[in-house]
Amino acid sequence: MAVVGPGEGATADVIDDARAVGRLVASRGWITLTGGRALGVMAAAIDGAASAAGLTVALLPGVDRADAAPGATVAIATGLGEARDAVLVTAADAVIGCGVSPGTVAELALAIRGHRPTVLVRPTPATAALLRELSAGAVGVVATAADAVAWLAQAVGAAR
Repeated sequence: MAVVGPGEGATADVIDDARAVGRLVASRGWITLTGGRALGVMAAAIDGAASAAGLTVALLPGVDRADAAPGATVAIATGLGEARDAVLVTAADAVIGCGVSPGTVAELALAIRGHRPTVLVRPTPATAALLRELSAGAVGVVATAADAVAWLAQAVGAAR
């Protein structure tokens, strides 16, 4: 499962959500994929998954694996810059969004376009409305990390 959200500027609530999502994803035996950097949602999701002994994959934008968040099981230095967002979303069975930034919106749009089950944890009303409109209502909107993982379990199960 890809966990996406802001690196720079991630709020404490968004970081807490991402950490909880990572832990819950790992507790189901799912792999946690992120943009891999050692900040914001990426680092929090990896930290949460690592705390539950989960497998994590950090798809880094640059060429140095040393930039990976601590706790990443696998760090892949793609050298693709922001284009690695397409790799991240394509490699995932589903996408969980915690918070929003321009990069996050790009990742979520790629997920919608690629027909990946996509759920947002506590988005603003404007963000929820935009992404639901883009997805013809297919994006899930939930209040908690636990609700997001439960939503995805149902969505991914139905897709298989």
